Amino acid sequence: MKIPKRIQPLVDEGLVDEVIRPLMSGKEAAVYIVRCGEDIRCAKVYKEADKRSFKQAVLYQEGRKGRNTRRARAIEKGSKFGRAQQEQSWQNAEVDALFKLAKAGVRVPQPFGCYDGVLLMELVCDDEGMVAPRLGDVAMAAEIALADHATMMQYVVMMLCEGLIHGDLSEFNVLVDDYGPVIIDLPQAVDASANNNAKWMLERDINNMRDYYGLYAPELLATNYAGEIWALYEAGELTPDAELTGEFIADETAADVDSVLEQIKAAFAEEEERRARIAEDPND
Repeated sequence: MKIPKRIQPLVDEGLVDEVIRPLMSGKEAAVYIVRCGEDIRCAKVYKEADKRSFKQAVLYQEGRKGRNTRRARAIEKGSKFGRAQQEQSWQNAEVDALFKLAKAGVRVPQPFGCYDGVLLMELVCDDEGMVAPRLGDVAMAAEIALADHATMMQYVVMMLCEGLIHGDLSEFNVLVDDYGPVIIDLPQAVDASANNNAKWMLERDINNMRDYYGLYAPELLATNYAGEIWALYEAGELTPDAELTGEFIADETAADVDSVLEQIKAAFAEEEERRARIAEDPND
């Protein structure tokens, strides 16, 4: 097929030998199957910002640290240079996340590098060499749904222990090969400790997984892994091998504001009395 304009530089540099066919086109990128030497891989070509339909990208980028102050200032000002740097940051986020999560043991496509807005990575296939389907295109028995859901919850925990939240996790961003689920599409990965939207994004990710696997294993619909995982994270008790139950009840007891205020007033009064005693008798 005709080589896409954005991939041509990679062909010129010898990084890609052949573009075999388009694989898919999504809201932030178009993906092609390519040949690199003897290996079949995929090339993810990121769309320009004005052609991307990914909504509310600014929510996901909150808390991402610039690599230098000049870049950070340019991004903040929204200059042409700043917009270019923001685009690079958006693309690098996925590359960085893929390397980081693969090292942590989360199943993601193996990355090989990002070149001028084109990410080269592993093409996830089944044992027969066919491209792995998305989770949303797969039907399964209840026992498989339960096992794969447990695997996904482990991956979510491992990601969070690495400080990351997928942010857009659904049955459309998970592939399924002969060994189970593989998480894909991470340019919007969220910094869990620096993004004010982290909690609800994590809840949405987890609940999307619950709802999909719950189509095949309805007992999952009554679980609350989102609340359990976030509570452990906030308490500093979350570990990659945390044993989850899904049986979590949030503490919704309203704070007794009047009681708290009375305690504060009592503490102030006690302090005033102490100061008065000291003023009357410094040796007290």
